[in-house]
Amino acid sequence: MISISKLLCDVDAEGDGLRYDAAEESSKPQIRDTKQQRPVVVWNVTKQCNLYCDHCYAAADTETASGELSTAEGKRLLDELADYGVPVILFSGGEPLVRNDLVELIDYAADVGLRPVLSTNGTLLTNERVQELKDAGVAYAGISVDGLPEHHDAFRGQDGAFEAAVDGIRTCLDAGLKTGLRYTVTRRNADDLEAIVDLLHDVGVDRFCFYHLEYGGRGSDIVDIDLTPEERREAVRQLFDLTLQYHDSGEDIETLLVGNYADAAYIIEYANEKFGTDHAREIYEYVRQNGGAPAGERIADIDYQGNVHPTQFWQGYSLGNVRDRSFPDIWEDESNPLLSALRNREKHLKGKCADCAYRDVCRGSSRLRALTVHDDIFAPDPQCYLTASERSDPTPVESGRRRIDTEWALKPGQIGRLLSVVGNTTTVSMRNHTQSSWSVRSRVPLRRQKSNYQQLLLFAFCLLTSSHSIMNTRRWLAIWARLSWCEYNVRRVKLHCQW
Repeated sequence: MISISKLLCDVDAEGDGLRYDAAEESSKPQIRDTKQQRPVVVWNVTKQCNLYCDHCYAAADTETASGELSTAEGKRLLDELADYGVPVILFSGGEPLVRNDLVELIDYAADVGLRPVLSTNGTLLTNERVQELKDAGVAYAGISVDGLPEHHDAFRGQDGAFEAAVDGIRTCLDAGLKTGLRYTVTRRNADDLEAIVDLLHDVGVDRFCFYHLEYGGRGSDIVDIDLTPEERREAVRQLFDLTLQYHDSGEDIETLLVGNYADAAYIIEYANEKFGTDHAREIYEYVRQNGGAPAGERIADIDYQGNVHPTQFWQGYSLGNVRDRSFPDIWEDESNPLLSALRNREKHLKGKCADCAYRDVCRGSSRLRALTVHDDIFAPDPQCYLTASERSDPTPVESGRRRIDTEWALKPGQIGRLLSVVGNTTTVSMRNHTQSSWSVRSRVPLRRQKSNYQQLLLFAFCLLTSSHSIMNTRRWLAIWARLSWCEYNVRRVKLHCQW
């Protein structure tokens, strides 16, 4: 998941810690304070759906399928996931709202410490159901709208589906339930992107997730309506432009791209073009921290029968069944050839992916699409739209500079200490003995490693011995940035004050 609004506009979101290990620089309450160590789990609680959508990765049907996990089995599964440290459980389907015990399962998930979120087509969201879901603990509802009415209804196989989905969005927002858009981009609806954002923003939506078509389930039957690389590049750029336009007008909408990590590379190229190399390098570090395509590592799927899959889109391959083994046992069993391959994919990528300079932020993107089109799990993703020059000469590393992150948190009664050193990232926390507290985070490209800790400690001394006012703290920041011995070029400083 690539957060356009975070990377281009520095819009804080509750997933900053989970996604980028950037919780402490965010002003929003966080899902997790540190980058996830366990996968987000999608649970397809049923295969049944009241609609029949052309692109359904679960190949859902209007009839109930046999073998659904019972309520008791579902609760045992939720216990396992909570004990394992799963940060988020996404209730999906089919259409999850057709399952009678959904509210009971969500309530149980919240009670055991999971963060329950919902993926729905929105057509069954009555006032009563929404209030029940909110009371049970649903933290977020993602509602699918795939174009303006004509295109959406055709995609969903039912007239009136668009209006029903928008009514569902309004119902959620009226109840105070955080709600966002889920939109799968194809050739049929790419021209509707801007109009849908404008329309739903007027309704009250401020979070928009745009999915690239995955070739799983019925999605593999409509590859012919997928975007060409040129069309995809244009659509992604349009979303970048649209996000900036909203931000410039004072509307901090959250926009995200899902399912194609060529986007991680292209947003760096776009930032370099629009804002220069410093911003591009900063984005590079964020997306490198994010970790590239997540299949088999940061995302997992459990279908309605208890089969575990590398992602929700890859339901044609089962890693095991939770009726036979626990989820942790299945997920950590790297004797499984697919799981092992996904976790070591960089060693085996072929074609243009093998020597792509963005391999560390993309990791080959979708291995499922590569398998579907090329019958080879390590072949290039057919959705890649990067140019040959972009793949060979990326912006953030062309000068060979390294970077260091420094962070200071100043609170009463304590002194400075080094918290961690991880790779090229250093986090420093220092606390003063005044009655005020503030935090400073700066991002700087490191020209030479020599004496960086001494320089950090000298800066700490400057802060701790200066007058205890924000004005003087800013003054010391300015002096530090100008000192002749300082081998840094300061790009950005964020100052947050609390009294």
